[in-house]
Amino acid sequence: MPNDIGISDLELSALVSSKICHDIISPVGAIANGLEILDEEKDETMREHAMGLVRKSATTASVKLQFARIAFGAAGSAGAEIDLNEAEKVTRAVIESDKHTLEWTGPSMTLAKDKVKLLLNMATLALEALPRGGNICVVIASDAGKTAFDLRCTGDRAKVPDDFAGLLNGGMDRPLDSHSIQPYYTIRLSKIVGMPLNIASDEGCVTLKAVTPA
Repeated sequence: MPNDIGISDLELSALVSSKICHDIISPVGAIANGLEILDEEKDETMREHAMGLVRKSATTASVKLQFARIAFGAAGSAGAEIDLNEAEKVTRAVIESDKHTLEWTGPSMTLAKDKVKLLLNMATLALEALPRGGNICVVIASDAGKTAFDLRCTGDRAKVPDDFAGLLNGGMDRPLDSHSIQPYYTIRLSKIVGMPLNIASDEGCVTLKAVTPA
């Protein structure tokens, strides 16, 4: 049977930091490799290839850091709100690729930063739900203090993200690590902002929802 999960704030911050480092280390390493080639290589074709690698990897690192700043960072002073247009911009930069597409429907407004953090972390889980690629449709509704996030993930072999179901039910069969901290952190955020998470799956589709109770 799964064990109840309970970790200290210090453990949580350490695991989240490990996750961010894991996400960033690949493009940063590619930048270092590209610069090393530029230092040693004389062939112009190889140098152009290396410079292309540096540019692409620098863009990837920048995109992931901008996303992480909002999804995991303070992103402003206590009580700050974040523009949903900015949230869309950083989310689109992370999600859209050769494998994934993004549809975003929502008002142009600001929301409490912790709610926006929840939305971005749900988007990260949506990516994990589509390991072979697909479309993520984000629908945001907010009116009279009630907020709803609906993320529909459609694609080949769409699946509930690893560890999510167990953590949603309060436990899992192994210790948290830098991968499983993502669903744990998202669930913890949902409780903080008072927007319980729900997940449903069907063939080729996974839906993540978080709604302020009526």
